[in-house]
Amino acid sequence: MHMSDGLLNAPLSVALLVIAAVGVGIALVRARADLDDRTAPMAGLVATFIFAVQMINFPILPGASGHLLGGALAAILVGPYVGALCVTIVLVVQALLFADGGLTALGANVTNMALIGTAAGFLVAVALRKLAERGKGGLAAVAFVSAFVNTLLAATGFVVEYAIGGAGGVEIGKVALLMWGLHALIGIGEGLITAVTVTSVASIRPDLVHLLRGNAKPLEVRS
Repeated sequence: MHMSDGLLNAPLSVALLVIAAVGVGIALVRARADLDDRTAPMAGLVATFIFAVQMINFPILPGASGHLLGGALAAILVGPYVGALCVTIVLVVQALLFADGGLTALGANVTNMALIGTAAGFLVAVALRKLAERGKGGLAAVAFVSAFVNTLLAATGFVVEYAIGGAGGVEIGKVALLMWGLHALIGIGEGLITAVTVTSVASIRPDLVHLLRGNAKPLEVRS
């Protein structure tokens, strides 16, 4: 999912950097309502976990790689705005310290993974909130679906951007086939990891799961 330098043309790279900056700015303002002495440490743990799982990359085409995203996981646990900031911090650190994703492509990577992915995962989770509140199984199902959709829509953002201003020398049809096909498989893995992680946290501290706010009773494990 990470884009490298030169995969998109300069005008589109600049436009996406502006979009990413605006989106992250809005998240910074709105995140204040979700952060307190109880949730701030959780946000740090979420960012650390996402950083770890994103370090496992699978090459897709020259200049691009696929990996677990973590947007839905972050949104479910700490909310969409704090979640977007967590993913953004991970992407910036990876680009600056590990050369994972190019600096000129940082706007595209933040837009796809931190903004589109996190928003998609959260909207799906909110739409299925009633199911999540029924118990551990329902929460696991919601987390899985949210993560799967998050992965595919973030990949779709990549495909659309490449179709508009791709400079990688690969036909858009091949790019779309690779991105959607491989990220459908990655989405299954991400869904499983997200489901296990979210239900584990909810079983112990449901009050720390943003999606379950207002329903802070320990979830029952139903057979």
